[in-house]
Amino acid sequence: MKDLALHILDILQNSVTAGATLIKLEIGEIPKQDIYSVKFIDNGKGMVKSMIQQVTDPFFTTRTTRKVGLGLPLLKQNAERTGGNLRILSTPGNGTEVEACFVFNHIDRLPTGDIAGTLALTVSSYPAIDFIYTHTTPDGTFIFDTKEIKETLEDVPINNPQVINFMKDLIRENLEAIKAS
Repeated sequence: MKDLALHILDILQNSVTAGATLIKLEIGEIPKQDIYSVKFIDNGKGMVKSMIQQVTDPFFTTRTTRKVGLGLPLLKQNAERTGGNLRILSTPGNGTEVEACFVFNHIDRLPTGDIAGTLALTVSSYPAIDFIYTHTTPDGTFIFDTKEIKETLEDVPINNPQVINFMKDLIRENLEAIKAS
C-alpha cells in the first residue's frame, strides 16, 4: 500500500466486517519522541487468542472470497520497516484494538495520504455506524465525531453528496490547522 490512508481504509473495513457499531481511529504525531501512531478501537465481535496470533499471517483470512488477508500483515510490515511495531488486543464479544507505531522521522514511514477522503467515503458508506476520529499533533487535537454531525444534520442523510464534501473539507481544514503531517 502506498500510504497510511489505504491501510486505514482496510482496517476500518475489518471493523465493519466484525459488526462494530462504534469505530474509533486515533492518530498521534509526537515528533519529539519520534512516534507516529495509528490506533483503531472497535466494539465488534472481537477475536479469540488463537486468531490474534494468526491475523498477521498473510495466508490467513476469515474471508471466503480469497485465500489471503494482507491488511494487517502489510500494516505490521510497514510499521516494523520503520523500527516500529503492531499490537493487537481483542476480547470475544468486546471488540478489538489495533495499534501500529511508526518511527516518525524514518525514511520508510509511508505518507499519511488522503485521510479526509478515506474517512468521508467510509462514513458515508456505513451511515448506521458511528465513527470517532481523533488526530493529535504538537499543535493541537482535532476530533471528528459522526454522532455530532448526524445530530446537526437532523433529517439530512450523512451520505448526501453535499455532506460528504462538507466532511472532507472539515477534516482537511482541521488537519491543516493542527499541522498534521
